[in-house]
Amino acid sequence: MPLPFLTADRDLDLDTPAADSAALPHDEPDHWRRPYRPGPWRVGAAAVFLLLASFVLISAMIIALAGSLAGAAACAVLGAVLIALAVRLLRVGVWVSAHGLRQVNLLRTATEPWSAIGAVRTRQQPVRWLGLPRTVQGQSLIIERTQGEPLRPLITDHNGDFLSRPEAFERAADVLEAWAAEYRD
Repeated sequence: MPLPFLTADRDLDLDTPAADSAALPHDEPDHWRRPYRPGPWRVGAAAVFLLLASFVLISAMIIALAGSLAGAAACAVLGAVLIALAVRLLRVGVWVSAHGLRQVNLLRTATEPWSAIGAVRTRQQPVRWLGLPRTVQGQSLIIERTQGEPLRPLITDHNGDFLSRPEAFERAADVLEAWAAEYRD
């Protein structure tokens, strides 16, 4: 039984007449949204961090009951850092709104207004495999600015969201190109 309200793909249902009239089937373009679902590698890594955080927080509770409050505080802080890391890992990716394009990384976020973006296109080039130093030949979505050097690749077909999901990469690239075509002018 399909449950379309649980997936991000419900917005891309092309069988409805409303989808033919609008290039971007979103109700509120002013809100920041990710135009694709997080991939299984990213979700799995965040789940591992949350599992590790639960063990660390249980350890903090046991240490606190044993009487060492300094050790319990250190474990609680480590658990909180692991939870923050897992949440931030899930937020990593490309976010779009009518205001511009936002590239969220683990430690920093860069936002570009649509007026500063010159072109959005897919290019064949060596890409990093799951963000590791190893590179493989693949596709990446490149954003060229109107002034200055281009942004580093926004999404690739070998990152944590699209590894072994080429149709999801193509769909996300098409949606990002549609957002750029709609709001860049």
